[in-house]
Amino acid sequence: METPMIFETHAHYDDEAFSQDRENLLASMQEHGIGHIVNACASIESLKDTEELMEKYPFVYGAFGIHPDDAEKMTEETLEEIRRLSRLPKSVAIGEIGLDYYWHKEEHEHEIQKKMFLAQMEIAREEKLPFMVHSRDAAKDTLDLVKDCMKGSMYGGIIHCFSYGKEIAGEYLDMGLYLGIGGVVTFKNAKKLKEVVAYAPLEQLVLETDSPYLSPEPNRGKRNSSLNLPYVAGAIAQIKGCSAEEVIAVTEENAKKLLLRK
Repeated sequence: METPMIFETHAHYDDEAFSQDRENLLASMQEHGIGHIVNACASIESLKDTEELMEKYPFVYGAFGIHPDDAEKMTEETLEEIRRLSRLPKSVAIGEIGLDYYWHKEEHEHEIQKKMFLAQMEIAREEKLPFMVHSRDAAKDTLDLVKDCMKGSMYGGIIHCFSYGKEIAGEYLDMGLYLGIGGVVTFKNAKKLKEVVAYAPLEQLVLETDSPYLSPEPNRGKRNSSLNLPYVAGAIAQIKGCSAEEVIAVTEENAKKLLLRK
């Protein structure tokens, strides 16, 4: 039986924060127990960068989509490029897509974000790929749109960097979706997320970092990387009353089932 390895479901190694040591850092992952990494696109520029990363590293996979922050920059050509990239052999999801009302307060901005979110969810449906949803200060609209989409033939997905309460978690879990859990679960003040992790079945959680952001304790405030995921697994294990090894094994299986179709 293979030794379980950590499956990193959401990182941004194309980010300039890694420009000095990207190659060495990625080369060290497997010896540190990181078996798979999904590099998630965010900006339009990151589409090409993610494609290059997954071509270069056998253990790096790509999620192709545009973050809501860039929704206003999207065109039909952008959607076509996402569709093209989604058909590559190592493309595993459409993401990171969704809604973000934290920086975008205007109603017209919300309407553009919703339109592009739905357009990308439609690509996920057509290409039979799971989705990775970003949602910040947009709990109801995100849930309503995902619910609506899930009435069709969707493949499933991950609510990335889950940040809402138990009630909303329950709605997503009932749809058979996964919650992405990262460094925030190690923060002392993350009471709500700890409650969600206690409540959610381990079989519906996946590990992620959102690198270079959201480093866990004890590295909070520093640049994040997948090498910090043992801290996240440890925090989940403590909440669940099980071993970190079990968390790593089950979340790896969850991610493989969803993203690699194994």
